[in-house]
Amino acid sequence: MEAAGVLGFIANLNSTLTEESPQHKPAPTLTWVNVAIASSFILVNGGISLVLGLQLEKTLIIAAIRCLVQLTLMGFILEDVFKTRHPALVMLMTFVLILLGAYETVYNKSKQTYKGMFVSVLLSSGIATLVVGIVGTRFAMKQTPFWIPEIFIPTMGMLLGNAMSGMAVALSSCLSSVGTRKEQIETYLAFGASRWEAGQSIAIEAVRLSMLPTINQMSVIGLIAIPGMMTGQILGGAPVSNAVKYQQIIMFLISASTALGVLSAVVTCIRVVIDNRHRLRPERIINGRASLFEDVKHVCYSLWEGVVYVFCCLCCRVKSKTTRERQAHGDNDDDDDEGDDNQRRPLLH
Repeated sequence: MEAAGVLGFIANLNSTLTEESPQHKPAPTLTWVNVAIASSFILVNGGISLVLGLQLEKTLIIAAIRCLVQLTLMGFILEDVFKTRHPALVMLMTFVLILLGAYETVYNKSKQTYKGMFVSVLLSSGIATLVVGIVGTRFAMKQTPFWIPEIFIPTMGMLLGNAMSGMAVALSSCLSSVGTRKEQIETYLAFGASRWEAGQSIAIEAVRLSMLPTINQMSVIGLIAIPGMMTGQILGGAPVSNAVKYQQIIMFLISASTALGVLSAVVTCIRVVIDNRHRLRPERIINGRASLFEDVKHVCYSLWEGVVYVFCCLCCRVKSKTTRERQAHGDNDDDDDEGDDNQRRPLLH
């Protein structure tokens, strides 16, 4: 009887806990009032800046306004993209993200630049994130087709965000090391080292520094920090185990895309500061932020030089072809003239 009473008590307790436990509900619909409440916490940062004299009030206000405007516009755009579900529109959206990420890295985060840096960052980040993102969403996430906008665009956004941060750190380290290690690099070059041998230590240090944040993030994720993608899926009602697997896949994709993008950007930087004649060219480094107008002007001038070069090559080819035809025609005329002379020449017996 005592055992039956204990089992009955446990059964009643379980039924009571089941009835009283809150059932899972979808995330509530938020309004601008909720956003205003959350934005009031920015005052904490402003107060700290004022008390300590950090002079970050203006930067903080600009960053908060940019956050509101950019995310609002992104929300409107993504709604239309998700409704349309067309691959061309998805890839166009991805290209816009890559373009904006390269612009932010070169013109807002880099204190030292060089000519052509925007193009190199654009190509490095675009190729690395597209290759890793397409392969990851198709095979690791089992998405068919890979361009499903609800999965592909957020994935590319996370890959680009981390890749751009890594490239900004790597390029800053690489360009600053050229100034601090100028004598060492010139010594290597003077003793016959190639530009890759002379710049190897700089490149290794730049790549190592850029990879450290990703490695630290992977080491503490799940133990201390719960990442954003996992939190969003849990709030959206997805199973916790599935959200965990998605987050693990994303972290591995981030690590690979960051490494590839950083390596490509650093190699391009070494090619610029040490030319193909194995000479150090520190004058190519521009101190201060780059100018979009100057870069556009440089690109237009380079394109014009290319067009003129191609036009001159075509003109020279046409001219040489015409000259050869005239020479060939002239040789034929000479042969005909010789034949006529032979016919008119009297026969000598």
